[in-house]
Amino acid sequence: MSATSSSHKHCRLIGAPIQDGTGRRGCEMGPSAFRAAGIAEALLGLGHRVTDLGNVAPLTVETAVHPNPALKHLPQVAGWTAALAQAAYDASADPDGLPVFMGGDHSMAAGTLTGLARRAAESDRKLFVLWLDAHSDFHTLDTTESGNLHGVPMAYAIGKPGFDGYFPTPLATVNPRNICMMGIRSVDPAERVMPEDSGITVHDMRKIDEYGIAPLLRAFLQRVHKANGLLHVSLDVDFLEPGIAPGVGTTVPGGATFREAHLIMEMLYETGLVSSVDLAELNPFLDERGRTATLLVDLLASLMGRRVLDYPTRSFA
Repeated sequence: MSATSSSHKHCRLIGAPIQDGTGRRGCEMGPSAFRAAGIAEALLGLGHRVTDLGNVAPLTVETAVHPNPALKHLPQVAGWTAALAQAAYDASADPDGLPVFMGGDHSMAAGTLTGLARRAAESDRKLFVLWLDAHSDFHTLDTTESGNLHGVPMAYAIGKPGFDGYFPTPLATVNPRNICMMGIRSVDPAERVMPEDSGITVHDMRKIDEYGIAPLLRAFLQRVHKANGLLHVSLDVDFLEPGIAPGVGTTVPGGATFREAHLIMEMLYETGLVSSVDLAELNPFLDERGRTATLLVDLLASLMGRRVLDYPTRSFA
């Protein structure tokens, strides 16, 4: 379960400038901030091929009126979901490629996850998801009280009821037993029992503090490897400690440290299992001189082979 420095990919950059799922403006600037932070240059410098496919535009989707009056921008998020599902399906056709979806708020994952699940099903492979986030995003349209639809993508992606007639009907969904959430530390009461009942593996920050990230992640990666699965990594900025990543509208204290985040990415690279990536919830309007965008580009570079330290091989000759 290892990769080598010659494991070069064709990275396809796809902008998802969506902010309709969150309660504040700014996330629509996320893809531009990633480009300005040198995301393409970082990947090229590691020997990967890069194609920037530009930004996805939402489709027009007919939606019924939902009885939950708190819901915000339901037709718009449904349109983004349809467009991103198709974009993810199209961009994942190349088995040697690696789509990188640049957000945009985390409602983007409703589209990316279902599009990738469709591709995996047609390829007769299992899609696994590593969800790096302070939140489980497990609300349904009925349970959300804020009405912000960046809180529903995981429930939608695994096929929870209540989305028919409001969101596009997914052509494939993700098996919840193939999902591992790490970094969870802010869950609304209505969401608390759902991940446990669903079969999703949840490693909250208490468990990470107690056991460490490496053994928890290693166990999940071994499952992916054994199943010959495809692995999608969905990274929300608020997974990280706010002190190192301020450019997000949902900061939650007690997140992953700089080293913990890089360790995850280095371990992922060494497995060679990652087939696609979300970079979600970057809000440049709240950032400080681009430091959050730069950090996420650095984390992606670690995922794609850059090492913080170069460990020399010992010679016993």
